[in-house]
Amino acid sequence: MNQQEIITFIEEKLRYSFKDKNLLETSITHRSYLNQGKFGVAKKEHNERLEFLGDAVLEIIVTDYLFKNFTEPEGHLTALRAALVNYKLIGSVGLSLGLSEVLYVSKGERSIDGDVRLSIVADAVEAVIGAMYLDGGLSSSSAFVEANILTKLPEIINQKTYKDDKTKLQEYVQKYLKETPKYKIISTSGKDHDRAFVCGVFVSNELVVTGEGRSKQDAEVVCAKDALTAIKEKFKIVETEQ
Repeated sequence: MNQQEIITFIEEKLRYSFKDKNLLETSITHRSYLNQGKFGVAKKEHNERLEFLGDAVLEIIVTDYLFKNFTEPEGHLTALRAALVNYKLIGSVGLSLGLSEVLYVSKGERSIDGDVRLSIVADAVEAVIGAMYLDGGLSSSSAFVEANILTKLPEIINQKTYKDDKTKLQEYVQKYLKETPKYKIISTSGKDHDRAFVCGVFVSNELVVTGEGRSKQDAEVVCAKDALTAIKEKFKIVETEQ
């Protein structure tokens, strides 16, 4: 597809027409595409800034919806929100919209089958949300989130998939240590198309465990899975019914 065909394709999928087409183009441009030095279209910026904005916009939309529609305590709402904004769900939304097919990425970021890493697709979805927010305001990005992300909530609740490893760790630490675990990226290595992230879980400002993954999110999940046992031993927790 040429540039105009890509724009038309995405707008039809989003059911939204951008006033500023440059915002849309930037939202689907991965850093690796600029780094390879061959611009299929005239671009000077990748989508990381828009992703940063879109992540915040997505979180406030989801938080507002949960606050207005559920009366459960904070911990439960936090778990539901985490299930809705995690990169696997957001990435699956991007795949269903066909975004992976039209993302501007380097050749190295596409597999032989033409696939793109799910974390890159998820980042692009967040960037698109940020672009829609700048182009049409909160109502435009809210309409997209409600139609494509919040609709996943009934299934999440019915199947209790909000109880992932990060949620379990957070609930456990809050229950026994009265605080929230913190994740920090300790190091990164590799080229853009083959990055490795090492993440650490910190409790009471102490490093508990580290984990490695091909994305920040993957590394955090690996940490959370290993941290439960490590925290019990490190802080000598005696489990009780509360």
